[in-house]
Amino acid sequence: MNYNFDEIIERCGTGCEKWDATPPYAANSKSEAGNDMLPMWVADMDFAVAPAIADAVARRAQHPIYGYTHISSEYYDAVQRWFARRHHWTIEREWMLYTTGVVPALSATIKALTMPGERVILMTPVYNCFFSSLRNNGCEMAEVPLNVSENGTTCPMDVLESQCADERTTLFVLCNPHNPVGHVWSREELETISAICHRHSVQIVSDEIHCELVYRGRYVPMGTIDDSAVILTSASKSFNIAGLQMANIVAKDPVVRHRINRAININEICDVNPFGPVATIAAYNDSEEWLDALLEYLEGNFTALCKYISSEMPGLRVMPLEGTYLVWVDITSTGMKSNALQRRLLETSGLWVSSGTIYGRPSGEGYLRINIACPRSMMMEGLERMKRVIDNL
Repeated sequence: MNYNFDEIIERCGTGCEKWDATPPYAANSKSEAGNDMLPMWVADMDFAVAPAIADAVARRAQHPIYGYTHISSEYYDAVQRWFARRHHWTIEREWMLYTTGVVPALSATIKALTMPGERVILMTPVYNCFFSSLRNNGCEMAEVPLNVSENGTTCPMDVLESQCADERTTLFVLCNPHNPVGHVWSREELETISAICHRHSVQIVSDEIHCELVYRGRYVPMGTIDDSAVILTSASKSFNIAGLQMANIVAKDPVVRHRINRAININEICDVNPFGPVATIAAYNDSEEWLDALLEYLEGNFTALCKYISSEMPGLRVMPLEGTYLVWVDITSTGMKSNALQRRLLETSGLWVSSGTIYGRPSGEGYLRINIACPRSMMMEGLERMKRVIDNL
Protein backbone atom coordinates (compact mmCIF):
# COMPACT_ATOMS: atom_id res chain seq x y z
CA MET A 1 0.00 0.00 0.00
CA ASN A 2 1.18 3.53 -0.75
CA TYR A 3 0.99 6.15 2.00
CA ASN A 4 1.04 9.84 1.15
CA PHE A 5 3.32 11.43 3.73
CA ASP A 6 3.65 14.47 1.44
CA GLU A 7 0.01 15.41 2.02
CA ILE A 8 -0.49 18.74 3.83
CA ILE A 9 -3.27 18.28 6.38
CA GLU A 10 -4.74 21.44 7.90
CA ARG A 11 -4.55 21.17 11.69
CA CYS A 12 -5.21 24.74 12.77
CA GLY A 13 -8.49 25.01 14.63
CA THR A 14 -8.54 21.35 15.64
CA GLY A 15 -7.45 22.06 19.20
CA CYS A 16 -4.02 20.52 18.72
CA GLU A 17 -1.15 21.67 20.90
CA LYS A 18 1.31 21.87 18.05
CA TRP A 19 -0.62 24.31 15.83
CA ASP A 20 -3.16 26.01 18.09
CA ALA A 21 -1.07 26.79 21.18
CA THR A 22 0.15 30.35 21.66
CA PRO A 23 3.90 30.31 21.07
CA PRO A 24 6.36 31.94 23.45
CA TYR A 25 7.26 35.58 22.71
CA ALA A 26 4.28 35.95 20.35
CA ALA A 27 0.77 37.23 21.03
CA ASN A 28 -0.69 35.35 18.07
CA SER A 29 0.25 32.97 15.28
CA LYS A 30 1.66 35.67 12.99
CA SER A 31 5.25 36.85 13.13
CA GLU A 32 6.34 40.46 12.72
CA ALA A 33 7.28 39.59 9.13
CA GLY A 34 3.71 38.56 8.44
CA ASN A 35 4.43 34.87 7.91
CA ASP A 36 2.10 32.22 9.23
CA MET A 37 3.48 30.36 12.20
CA LEU A 38 5.20 27.10 11.25
CA PRO A 39 5.56 24.83 14.30
CA MET A 40 8.42 22.36 14.32
CA TRP A 41 8.72 22.01 18.07
CA VAL A 42 6.55 19.58 20.07
CA ALA A 43 7.03 15.88 19.31
CA ASP A 44 4.00 14.92 17.29
CA MET A 45 3.73 14.25 13.58
CA ASP A 46 1.85 16.10 10.84
CA PHE A 47 0.94 12.82 9.14
CA ALA A 48 -2.36 10.98 9.01
CA VAL A 49 -2.34 7.89 11.19
CA ALA A 50 -2.22 4.45 9.64
CA PRO A 51 -5.53 3.52 7.96
CA ALA A 52 -6.07 0.58 10.32
CA ILE A 53 -5.88 2.92 13.31
CA ALA A 54 -8.27 5.45 11.79
CA ASP A 55 -10.72 2.66 10.95
CA ALA A 56 -10.54 1.13 14.44
CA VAL A 57 -11.13 4.46 16.17
CA ALA A 58 -14.01 5.29 13.81
CA ARG A 59 -15.67 1.95 14.51
CA ARG A 60 -15.41 2.50 18.24
CA ALA A 61 -16.72 6.07 17.89
CA GLN A 62 -19.84 4.78 16.14
CA HIS A 63 -20.94 3.20 19.40
CA PRO A 64 -22.76 6.06 21.16
CA ILE A 65 -21.58 5.34 24.70
CA TYR A 66 -18.12 6.34 25.87
CA GLY A 67 -18.03 5.02 29.39
CA TYR A 68 -15.27 3.63 31.59
CA THR A 69 -12.87 1.43 29.66
CA HIS A 70 -11.97 -2.20 30.32
CA ILE A 71 -8.61 -3.37 29.00
CA SER A 72 -9.20 -6.65 27.24
CA SER A 73 -6.89 -9.60 26.71
CA GLU A 74 -6.71 -8.56 23.03
CA TYR A 75 -4.82 -5.44 24.10
CA TYR A 76 -2.23 -7.33 26.14
CA ASP A 77 -1.84 -9.93 23.39
CA ALA A 78 -1.16 -7.22 20.79
CA VAL A 79 1.57 -5.60 22.92
CA GLN A 80 3.17 -8.94 23.77
CA ARG A 81 3.19 -10.22 20.18
CA TRP A 82 4.63 -6.95 18.83
CA PHE A 83 7.60 -6.81 21.18
CA ALA A 84 8.29 -10.53 20.91
CA ARG A 85 8.26 -10.52 17.11
CA ARG A 86 9.80 -7.14 16.30
CA HIS A 87 12.22 -6.76 19.22
CA HIS A 88 12.75 -10.30 20.60
CA TRP A 89 11.51 -9.25 24.03
CA THR A 90 9.14 -11.61 25.83
CA ILE A 91 6.78 -9.75 28.18
CA GLU A 92 4.55 -11.72 30.51
CA ARG A 93 1.02 -10.45 30.94
CA GLU A 94 1.34 -10.04 34.70
CA TRP A 95 4.34 -7.73 34.31
CA MET A 96 2.23 -5.05 32.59
CA LEU A 97 0.43 -2.05 34.03
CA TYR A 98 -1.35 0.53 31.94
CA THR A 99 -1.84 4.25 32.44
CA THR A 100 -2.60 7.46 30.57
CA GLY A 101 0.85 8.27 29.19
CA VAL A 102 4.58 7.80 29.63
CA VAL A 103 5.00 11.03 31.62
CA PRO A 104 2.33 9.99 34.17
CA ALA A 105 3.94 6.55 34.17
CA LEU A 106 7.34 8.05 34.96
CA SER A 107 5.96 10.27 37.72
CA ALA A 108 4.11 7.36 39.31
CA THR A 109 7.22 5.19 39.14
CA ILE A 110 9.39 7.87 40.74
CA LYS A 111 6.79 8.33 43.47
CA ALA A 112 6.68 4.58 44.07
CA LEU A 113 10.41 3.93 44.14
CA THR A 114 11.94 7.01 45.79
CA MET A 115 11.60 9.14 48.88
CA PRO A 116 11.64 12.97 48.78
CA GLY A 117 15.22 14.21 48.92
CA GLU A 118 16.72 11.19 47.18
CA ARG A 119 18.75 11.66 44.04
CA VAL A 120 17.70 10.48 40.58
CA ILE A 121 20.22 10.28 37.73
CA LEU A 122 19.46 11.92 34.39
CA MET A 123 21.69 11.97 31.31
CA THR A 124 21.51 15.51 30.01
CA PRO A 125 20.39 17.07 27.76
CA VAL A 126 17.17 15.10 28.16
CA TYR A 127 13.40 15.38 27.69
CA ASN A 128 12.27 18.34 29.73
CA CYS A 129 9.38 16.57 31.50
CA PHE A 130 11.91 14.42 33.33
CA PHE A 131 12.93 17.49 35.34
CA SER A 132 9.37 18.29 36.39
CA SER A 133 8.74 14.66 37.34
CA LEU A 134 11.67 14.85 39.74
CA ARG A 135 10.64 18.21 41.19
CA ASN A 136 7.02 17.14 41.63
CA ASN A 137 8.14 14.14 43.67
CA GLY A 138 10.64 16.07 45.79
CA CYS A 139 13.73 14.42 44.30
CA GLU A 140 17.09 15.94 43.41
CA MET A 141 18.76 15.52 40.04
CA ALA A 142 22.11 13.77 39.73
CA GLU A 143 23.39 14.89 36.33
CA VAL A 144 25.47 12.91 33.85
CA PRO A 145 26.26 15.24 30.92
CA LEU A 146 26.45 13.34 27.63
CA ASN A 147 29.31 13.75 25.17
CA VAL A 148 27.53 14.91 22.01
CA SER A 149 29.28 15.50 18.69
CA GLU A 150 28.92 14.99 14.96
CA ASN A 151 30.56 11.61 15.50
CA GLY A 152 27.78 10.48 17.82
CA THR A 153 26.81 10.47 21.49
CA THR A 154 28.53 8.67 24.33
CA CYS A 155 27.93 8.45 28.04
CA PRO A 156 30.85 9.15 30.38
CA MET A 157 30.54 5.88 32.28
CA ASP A 158 32.97 7.05 34.97
CA VAL A 159 30.64 9.96 35.78
CA LEU A 160 27.66 7.60 35.83
CA GLU A 161 29.54 5.33 38.24
CA SER A 162 30.37 8.27 40.49
CA GLN A 163 26.77 9.43 40.60
CA CYS A 164 25.51 5.92 41.30
CA ALA A 165 28.03 5.55 44.12
CA ASP A 166 26.47 8.44 46.04
CA GLU A 167 24.47 6.84 48.85
CA ARG A 168 21.57 9.24 48.24
CA THR A 169 21.11 8.01 44.65
CA THR A 170 18.37 5.42 44.29
CA LEU A 171 17.08 5.70 40.71
CA PHE A 172 18.42 6.17 37.18
CA VAL A 173 16.09 7.31 34.38
CA LEU A 174 17.26 6.23 30.94
CA CYS A 175 15.84 7.57 27.67
CA ASN A 176 16.16 5.01 24.84
CA PRO A 177 16.20 6.21 22.09
CA HIS A 178 17.44 9.41 23.66
CA ASN A 179 15.43 12.60 23.28
CA PRO A 180 16.71 15.14 22.22
CA VAL A 181 20.12 13.99 20.93
CA GLY A 182 18.74 11.11 18.82
CA HIS A 183 21.08 8.41 20.14
CA VAL A 184 20.03 4.76 20.22
CA TRP A 185 21.82 2.93 23.02
CA SER A 186 23.67 -0.19 21.92
CA ARG A 187 23.53 -3.53 23.70
CA GLU A 188 27.09 -3.00 24.96
CA GLU A 189 26.24 0.42 26.36
CA LEU A 190 23.11 -0.90 28.05
CA GLU A 191 25.02 -3.81 29.57
CA THR A 192 27.59 -1.39 31.00
CA ILE A 193 24.87 0.90 32.38
CA SER A 194 23.08 -2.07 33.95
CA ALA A 195 26.26 -3.39 35.56
CA ILE A 196 27.09 0.02 37.07
CA CYS A 197 23.59 0.45 38.47
CA HIS A 198 23.57 -3.06 39.95
CA ARG A 199 26.91 -2.48 41.66
CA HIS A 200 25.38 0.40 43.57
CA SER A 201 21.80 -0.89 43.99
CA VAL A 202 20.35 1.84 41.75
CA GLN A 203 17.01 1.04 40.14
CA ILE A 204 16.78 1.59 36.37
CA VAL A 205 13.67 3.12 34.78
CA SER A 206 13.80 3.29 30.98
CA ASP A 207 11.56 5.56 28.89
CA GLU A 208 11.33 3.77 25.53
CA ILE A 209 8.48 5.74 23.96
CA HIS A 210 10.46 6.38 20.73
CA CYS A 211 11.56 2.75 20.38
CA GLU A 212 10.06 2.13 16.93
CA LEU A 213 11.68 5.23 15.42
CA VAL A 214 15.16 3.84 14.78
CA TYR A 215 17.24 4.26 11.60
CA ARG A 216 20.84 3.37 12.44
CA GLY A 217 21.64 0.33 14.50
CA ARG A 218 18.87 -1.44 16.34
CA TYR A 219 16.71 -0.66 19.33
CA VAL A 220 17.51 -2.98 22.21
CA PRO A 221 14.88 -3.07 24.98
CA MET A 222 16.49 -2.59 28.36
CA GLY A 223 14.16 -5.36 29.48
CA THR A 224 16.24 -7.84 27.48
CA ILE A 225 19.38 -6.72 29.33
CA ASP A 226 18.14 -6.21 32.87
CA ASP A 227 14.98 -7.93 34.03
CA SER A 228 14.88 -5.79 37.18
CA ALA A 229 14.51 -2.60 35.12
CA VAL A 230 11.15 -0.84 34.81
CA ILE A 231 10.30 -0.12 31.16
CA LEU A 232 7.87 2.56 29.96
CA THR A 233 6.38 2.04 26.50
CA SER A 234 3.66 3.43 24.28
CA ALA A 235 2.62 3.35 20.64
CA SER A 236 1.92 7.07 20.87
CA LYS A 237 5.02 8.61 19.28
CA SER A 238 5.68 6.00 16.62
CA PHE A 239 2.08 5.81 15.40
CA ASN A 240 1.09 9.45 16.08
CA ILE A 241 -1.63 8.70 18.63
CA ALA A 242 -0.32 10.64 21.64
CA GLY A 243 -3.67 12.38 22.11
CA LEU A 244 -5.34 9.05 22.82
CA GLN A 245 -3.48 8.75 26.14
CA MET A 246 -2.30 5.15 26.46
CA ALA A 247 0.96 3.78 27.85
CA ASN A 248 2.38 0.70 29.55
CA ILE A 249 4.69 0.08 32.47
CA VAL A 250 6.54 -3.23 32.37
CA ALA A 251 7.91 -4.36 35.74
CA LYS A 252 8.88 -7.98 36.27
CA ASP A 253 9.62 -7.68 39.98
CA PRO A 254 6.27 -8.20 41.80
CA VAL A 255 7.19 -5.96 44.73
CA VAL A 256 8.26 -3.12 42.46
CA ARG A 257 5.17 -3.61 40.31
CA HIS A 258 2.89 -3.54 43.36
CA ARG A 259 4.41 -0.27 44.56
CA ILE A 260 4.02 1.31 41.13
CA ASN A 261 0.44 0.09 40.89
CA ARG A 262 -0.31 1.72 44.24
CA ALA A 263 1.20 5.01 42.99
CA ILE A 264 -0.90 4.85 39.83
CA ASN A 265 -4.03 4.51 41.92
CA ILE A 266 -2.97 7.15 44.46
CA ASN A 267 -2.37 9.58 41.59
CA GLU A 268 -5.68 8.47 40.02
CA ILE A 269 -4.19 7.90 36.57
CA CYS A 270 -5.57 4.38 36.21
CA ASP A 271 -8.48 5.15 33.84
CA VAL A 272 -7.89 5.47 30.10
CA ASN A 273 -10.29 6.60 27.39
CA PRO A 274 -12.12 4.20 25.05
CA PHE A 275 -10.00 5.01 22.01
CA GLY A 276 -6.45 4.47 23.27
CA PRO A 277 -6.65 0.68 23.56
CA VAL A 278 -8.33 0.10 20.18
CA ALA A 279 -5.80 2.41 18.49
CA THR A 280 -2.89 0.56 20.10
CA ILE A 281 -4.28 -2.81 19.06
CA ALA A 282 -4.66 -1.60 15.46
CA ALA A 283 -1.15 -0.13 15.52
CA TYR A 284 0.56 -3.29 16.70
CA ASN A 285 -1.62 -5.79 14.82
CA ASP A 286 -2.22 -4.07 11.49
CA SER A 287 0.08 -1.07 10.95
CA GLU A 288 3.62 -2.39 10.66
CA GLU A 289 3.77 -1.71 6.91
CA TRP A 290 2.76 1.91 7.55
CA LEU A 291 5.47 2.23 10.21
CA ASP A 292 8.15 0.91 7.87
CA ALA A 293 7.07 3.37 5.17
CA LEU A 294 7.12 6.18 7.74
CA LEU A 295 10.68 5.35 8.78
CA GLU A 296 11.82 5.47 5.16
CA TYR A 297 10.16 8.86 4.69
CA LEU A 298 11.59 10.31 7.89
CA GLU A 299 15.08 9.14 6.96
CA GLY A 300 14.60 10.91 3.62
CA ASN A 301 13.63 14.07 5.49
CA PHE A 302 16.77 13.89 7.59
CA THR A 303 18.94 13.40 4.51
CA ALA A 304 17.31 16.41 2.86
CA LEU A 305 17.80 18.50 6.00
CA CYS A 306 21.50 17.61 6.24
CA LYS A 307 22.05 18.41 2.58
CA TYR A 308 20.29 21.78 2.87
CA ILE A 309 22.09 22.84 6.04
CA SER A 310 25.46 21.77 4.66
CA SER A 311 24.86 23.83 1.53
CA GLU A 312 22.94 26.85 2.83
CA MET A 313 23.84 27.14 6.54
CA PRO A 314 27.26 25.49 6.74
CA GLY A 315 28.04 27.05 10.11
CA LEU A 316 25.42 24.88 11.79
CA ARG A 317 26.28 21.33 12.85
CA VAL A 318 23.69 18.56 12.71
CA MET A 319 24.08 15.71 15.20
CA PRO A 320 23.57 12.13 13.93
CA LEU A 321 19.95 10.97 13.99
CA GLU A 322 19.94 7.31 15.00
CA GLY A 323 16.43 7.42 16.44
CA THR A 324 13.38 9.68 16.99
CA TYR A 325 12.34 12.38 14.49
CA LEU A 326 13.88 15.18 16.57
CA VAL A 327 17.03 16.70 15.11
CA TRP A 328 19.63 18.19 17.47
CA VAL A 329 21.42 21.14 15.82
CA ASP A 330 24.47 23.00 17.16
CA ILE A 331 23.96 26.74 16.54
CA THR A 332 26.98 28.10 18.41
CA SER A 333 28.49 29.47 15.19
CA THR A 334 25.68 32.05 15.05
CA GLY A 335 26.97 33.68 18.22
CA MET A 336 23.47 33.58 19.70
CA LYS A 337 22.17 31.77 22.76
CA SER A 338 19.52 29.13 22.20
CA ASN A 339 16.64 31.11 23.69
CA ALA A 340 17.61 34.23 21.76
CA LEU A 341 17.74 32.44 18.42
CA GLN A 342 14.49 30.59 19.11
CA ARG A 343 12.86 33.95 19.76
CA ARG A 344 14.40 35.57 16.68
CA LEU A 345 13.19 32.74 14.46
CA LEU A 346 9.69 32.92 15.86
CA GLU A 347 9.30 36.67 15.82
CA THR A 348 10.84 37.37 12.43
CA SER A 349 9.90 34.27 10.41
CA GLY A 350 7.13 32.48 12.31
CA LEU A 351 9.27 29.34 12.64
CA TRP A 352 8.76 27.71 16.02
CA VAL A 353 11.48 25.28 17.11
CA SER A 354 12.60 24.24 20.59
CA SER A 355 15.41 25.95 22.47
CA GLY A 356 17.99 23.45 23.67
CA THR A 357 18.06 24.95 27.15
CA ILE A 358 14.71 23.41 28.13
CA TYR A 359 16.50 20.05 28.00
CA GLY A 360 19.04 21.13 30.57
CA ARG A 361 21.54 23.84 31.32
CA PRO A 362 24.33 24.08 30.41
CA SER A 363 24.19 20.88 28.34
CA GLY A 364 21.44 22.15 26.03
CA GLU A 365 22.84 25.64 25.52
CA GLY A 366 23.93 26.28 21.95
CA TYR A 367 21.43 23.85 20.42
CA LEU A 368 17.99 23.84 18.85
CA ARG A 369 15.70 20.82 18.53
CA ILE A 370 13.81 20.56 15.24
CA ASN A 371 10.88 18.20 14.63
CA ILE A 372 11.09 16.84 11.06
CA ALA A 373 7.98 14.62 11.25
CA CYS A 374 6.09 16.62 8.66
CA PRO A 375 5.66 16.68 4.86
CA ARG A 376 9.01 17.35 3.20
CA SER A 377 7.79 20.56 1.58
CA MET A 378 6.82 21.88 5.02
CA MET A 379 10.20 20.97 6.48
CA MET A 380 12.01 22.66 3.60
CA GLU A 381 9.90 25.80 4.11
CA GLY A 382 11.00 25.80 7.74
CA LEU A 383 14.65 25.49 6.77
CA GLU A 384 14.33 28.31 4.26
CA ARG A 385 12.86 30.53 6.96
CA MET A 386 15.72 29.61 9.25
CA LYS A 387 18.27 30.47 6.54
CA ARG A 388 16.73 33.91 5.96
CA VAL A 389 16.97 34.72 9.66
CA ILE A 390 20.50 33.39 10.07
CA ASP A 391 21.70 35.21 6.93
CA ASN A 392 20.58 38.47 8.55
CA LEU A 393 22.13 38.00 11.97
